[in-house]
Order: sequence, then C-alpha cells, then structure tokens
Amino acid sequence: MTRLLIDECLHPSLVKTARSAGFAADYVSYLGLSGLKDWQLMKLIAEREFTFVTNNRSDFLALYNREDVHAGLIVIAPSVGPAQQRELFDAALRHTGAEDPMNTVIEADYAGDVVKIRQYRFPRG
Repeated sequence: MTRLLIDECLHPSLVKTARSAGFAADYVSYLGLSGLKDWQLMKLIAEREFTFVTNNRSDFLALYNREDVHAGLIVIAPSVGPAQQRELFDAALRHTGAEDPMNTVIEADYAGDVVKIRQYRFPRG
C-alpha cells in the first residue's frame, strides 16, 4: 500500500483527504519532523519508503534526481489555499488510484480553472 507523507508547507487537512481515499497518510509535523532541512527529510522519505506530497517542486525534484529508486513524489501547485490544495490532491489521488507510484512524479495544477494532472517517470535516465 502506498504510504503518503505530506509536507508541512501544505495544509494538514490533506491527511484526511488521503485517508478518506483509502491511503495511509501522515503529516510531517505529526511525526515530529518539523523544521528539518529538505535533504534531512529526503533521507527519511527514502528510508521509510514514503510517497512524498509537497508544493516545493524544484527542491524535491533535485533531491529525487539523486535517488535511483523512490516511492514517488506528488507535487501540488504552489500558493493555493487549503480548499484548492484538497481539490488538486484529490484529483492526483484519483489519477493514481491503486497504481504503484514508484519512480514517478505526479503534478497537480490548474489550467485556468480546470485541474491538470501530469505524470512522468523520474529520474528519466
């Protein structure tokens, strides 16, 4: 089963969204991990095989690029409020379904007022 870890830069209500969709989910601060540097958090993400959910796209793509194998990354569009985060996250989870997100990035964003999901293998090489 996919285990999600939601970054503290996103709203904690995303935990409920994930659990309601049937996913195991936790929030960075609920695990006492608040304030860790991204690279420190990445080490725990890899060790515990979490699929990480964040809006910090550039930093985490750089960190995930160093991993040969990872449990996946979900990127929510930056700078949106809690309701929009939940909408984008729910769309990303429905897109993923029961698929294993191993070595993939799923990006949820808006194209105008329509939710756009993009999924790709990462790292690509």
